[in-house]
Amino acid sequence: MLGWIIYLVIGGIIGWLASIIMRRDAQQGIFMNIIVGVVGSLLGGWLGGMITGHGGNAASGQFDMSSLLWSLIGAVVLSAIVNLVTRGRAR
Repeated sequence: MLGWIIYLVIGGIIGWLASIIMRRDAQQGIFMNIIVGVVGSLLGGWLGGMITGHGGNAASGQFDMSSLLWSLIGAVVLSAIVNLVTRGRAR
């Protein structure tokens, strides 16, 4: 149970950082930040695994700087995809 709570908190922080990087912070609420952070973490782990062979994400229990960086990259990519869908440009 505690693992899920920590995962949601970290996902929210990562989603919030990604929304600041992509300049969508004023348009997203806390729930969207959590969703972007959690899904972006999974996406970042998959991308990291494809590119370097050592992706890892916060969801897999690997809690280090590499996994946090890949999670943030995944959240930024996901936020760019959301921008493309909603606005027609990646910004």
